[in-house]
Amino acid sequence: MSYEWFALAAAALWAISSLISVTPARHLGAFAYSRWRMGCTALMLSSMAWAVGGWQTVDTSHVLPMALSGFIGIFIGDTALFACMNRMGPRMAGLLFSCHAVFSALLGYWLFHESLKGFELIGAILVFSGVVIAIFFGRKQANQHTWEVVQGKLSIAIGLGLLAAFCQAMGGIIAKPVMQTAVDPIAASAIRMITAFCAHSLLRLSGAHIAKPVQIINLKILGITALNGFLAMAVGMTFILYALQKGHVGMVALLSSTTPIMILPLLWLYTKQRPSPFAWLGALLAVIGTGIVVSV
Repeated sequence: MSYEWFALAAAALWAISSLISVTPARHLGAFAYSRWRMGCTALMLSSMAWAVGGWQTVDTSHVLPMALSGFIGIFIGDTALFACMNRMGPRMAGLLFSCHAVFSALLGYWLFHESLKGFELIGAILVFSGVVIAIFFGRKQANQHTWEVVQGKLSIAIGLGLLAAFCQAMGGIIAKPVMQTAVDPIAASAIRMITAFCAHSLLRLSGAHIAKPVQIINLKILGITALNGFLAMAVGMTFILYALQKGHVGMVALLSSTTPIMILPLLWLYTKQRPSPFAWLGALLAVIGTGIVVSV
């Protein structure tokens, strides 16, 4: 399985998990939800790494960069994303988060001298253009579902989404050199998740108001949170690390940014509201671009 397919599989899992996360994220609040989600995922990944012998591939020199990647990309990035989602809904938050592809490409070019050439460049442009058209122009204004209504100040929601995108890009950039070694991606992902969970736990122990849950967690919310963590982080983020082992940061980020496209049919099924023609146009462009990238 080539790195392109790993990135696309991660995008699909993120699309599913983004819809699953709406209810528990609004029930608990962004910080409490992220803390529970990361705790469940850290336990899953640690167990998986132990089962496959992944911990034996981790060198002491790997721990600090992967921990830093987890702190920036997951503790800050994921928490900002859920805060954005609580204000704008999964579709618009997905648009803003897809900007991590641009940040990753720019950072990858600057740090690793990566570039996109020929048909690969054309495909990448089509993928990102499709994401923007599908989400930005594809948003209906009349009879909006509650997930589409902006809550609070729009500028704050946009800022949170862009912060999440930038942190995701930085997390990938920091993890890239480690993932080019023989380290097991599951163990590497576990280090990132454990770091993020520890940071959240320290914030909660400090008594900070933002870390307190909006409502008390129950078994139903815990089950949904654990399922989301398994799909998005235990499997999805590990796929991204596998992709980073073989591909360069910019292309992995561009392919994984197709998540908002994949959300469209899922939202249609859930809300019973058909996306606009612009949404389908964007999806078509993204599919064509992805096909070009994968076939090159």
